[in-house]
Amino acid sequence: MDIKQLKANLPSTPAFVLDEDQLLANLTELKTIKQQAACKVLYSVKALPLVWFMNLTKGYLDGFSVSSLFEARLAKEIAGDERSIHITTPGLRDEEFLEISQLCSHISFNSINQYQRLTNTAGHSSLGLRLNPGRSFANDLRYDPCRPNSKLGIQISSLKTVPDNIEGLHFHNVFSRTDYLSLDETVAHLKKVLRFNLSDFKWINLGGGYLYHQINNHQTLIDLIQQLIIEYKLEVFIEPGKALVGNAGFIVSTIIDCFDSDDLQVCVLDTSVNHNPEVFEYQRKPDLLEHNNEGQYPCLLAGSSCLGGDLFGEYRFDTIPEVGDRLVFANVGAYSLVKASRFNGYNFPDLYSVDKLGDIKLINSSHYQDFGKQWGNNESNINDR
Repeated sequence: MDIKQLKANLPSTPAFVLDEDQLLANLTELKTIKQQAACKVLYSVKALPLVWFMNLTKGYLDGFSVSSLFEARLAKEIAGDERSIHITTPGLRDEEFLEISQLCSHISFNSINQYQRLTNTAGHSSLGLRLNPGRSFANDLRYDPCRPNSKLGIQISSLKTVPDNIEGLHFHNVFSRTDYLSLDETVAHLKKVLRFNLSDFKWINLGGGYLYHQINNHQTLIDLIQQLIIEYKLEVFIEPGKALVGNAGFIVSTIIDCFDSDDLQVCVLDTSVNHNPEVFEYQRKPDLLEHNNEGQYPCLLAGSSCLGGDLFGEYRFDTIPEVGDRLVFANVGAYSLVKASRFNGYNFPDLYSVDKLGDIKLINSSHYQDFGKQWGNNESNINDR
């Protein structure tokens, strides 16, 4: 994608832009892994539940991984009866479970209590258990599914028997890994400590959390999956999310004000951390394409909301940033737009795709009516955005 051309031709900002060529490259890589390993690949919808992209996965992936009733409904509308839909979540609700079991091909219960409470209404779904392998690989507890007192999955030590109608196992215990050592170690640990044989099951879901596009050699993963298939006759699933959309997403913003504050130039953008909440939640400094470590001009980029901590961070530029300049944050395709809010009444970014020819297409936009309806004003006659 030609960033210079994008900034010049984008109709408006703030804008969330998806690079279609990069998305297709990510899908192609996962399809190759799928073919070489003879496994099945699901898109983890929670990363970005965008219908345009979910439709793009057809012909590449085998279905979707979901975490709620609404995600399951959306996935079913796109997948139909031809592709798998897996669900696992601590949040299964009694009043929703019958519909979920009709929508999802596979259900992995997060606890034994959840299984006992809901299994009688599970319908024709293939049932599994989510395990907590007790192996942590995330440096930050906020990302660690196996943190102390984890709510995610059944601790292996407490699982002494498995109900007869359980056909599969599911685990997910990593975040943004760029190698497969943790997966190798986890599977070896499971084989060692489980009180039952993996061949007793029909399928296993190895979860997500691996950034495939940052891993040069996938042979370790392929060998591991083939071993599970050959030795235990298992159907193997993986469910990437961020790995498919993270590096294909950009936020394009315009500087709307500049001033000095304590001898540092502050540039206010027409976006905010509320359009990329993990910046504030985890104090993460997003990648800025215009940043140069050796740049002569330091500048603090701030969001446009009234929150004092609405800050993207300090960056360095080759030229002094000015009002009207457009800036581009990269690698924000996952867990940004899906978590975004209209705090202070600022609108969501318009959503665009860019194809390999550089053609920009509007996928979705929000208007005042959407904001008014969210807060109970269903009779607004104001047509302005």
